[in-house]
Amino acid sequence: MKRILILPLLAALLAVLITVVPTHEAMTNSSEAPHHFGFKRSKNGSLPSIDQEGFKTILQQHESIFLGDTSRKELFLTFDNGYENGYTPPILDVLKEKQVPAAFFVTGHYVKSEPDLIQRMVAEGHIVGNHSWSHPDMTTLSESQITEELDKVKTAVADLTEQKEMRYLRPPRGIFDERVLAVSRKAGYTNVFWSIAYADWDTKQVRGAQYAYDKVMAQLHPGAVILLHSVSKDNADALGRIIDDARKQGYEFKSLDELQVRGY
Repeated sequence: MKRILILPLLAALLAVLITVVPTHEAMTNSSEAPHHFGFKRSKNGSLPSIDQEGFKTILQQHESIFLGDTSRKELFLTFDNGYENGYTPPILDVLKEKQVPAAFFVTGHYVKSEPDLIQRMVAEGHIVGNHSWSHPDMTTLSESQITEELDKVKTAVADLTEQKEMRYLRPPRGIFDERVLAVSRKAGYTNVFWSIAYADWDTKQVRGAQYAYDKVMAQLHPGAVILLHSVSKDNADALGRIIDDARKQGYEFKSLDELQVRGY
C-alpha cells in the first residue's frame, strides 16, 4: 500500500522539478538580457564613457565601433535614415559643398521609397550602411532571420548602385546582445554605435538650428562618431555651421573606412 502511495508522490515531485528547472536551451537563450545602447556624454571636451553600461566587453570582443582614435581630432559623421522627411537632399547638398564624407544607415523602407537618394549617396562618395530591412528588435530574431534582414538591404542597395558590399551595421533602435553582434559579424558586418547624439528623431519637436548646433558642439571630442537623424529639419539647417566650426577647432571629418583605431 505504501509503495502505491509513494509512486504518485514521486511523479508529482518530478513534474514540479521539470516546471521549475529551465531546459538547457532556455538557459542559453536567456543568458543575456538585451542591451539598449547608451553612454555617459562628453562635456567640455572630456571623453564619453560606456564603462558603466555593462556591454563594453562584448563591443570590444566583436570589434564594434564606439569611438575612433581619441588621440586625434577626427570626427565620423553618420545618419540614420528610416524614412524620408524631405531633409536628406539638403543634407547631401551641404556635405557636397563642404566635401565631408558620411555614412547613411538605411532601412528596407528607405531603399524602396527613395532609390534616387540611395544612388546619390553612393555617387557622391558616401557609405550606405545597414539599418535592417524592417527595423525590428534583432535580439528577438533567430540567426537566419537576422541574416535575412541584413541580406535584403545589402542586395537592394547593390541592385541600385555601384556599392556591391556592405560592411557596416547600426542595430535598429540601438538594441543588441552578444548574439546579435556575433551573428552580424559572421555575416561580415562591423556594428557602428555612436558617441555623440541627442533626441533628434521626433519630428514634432522642432527647436531650431541653434538648438541642434548647441547639442552637437557641446559634446564634441576627439574620435567622435556623430549620430544624427536625417528626418530632423534642425539638423539639416545646422549641419553647415557644425562642420565649419568643428573645423575651426582643428577637427577633420573622415569616412568610417578611415577609422583605424577603435576607442572604448
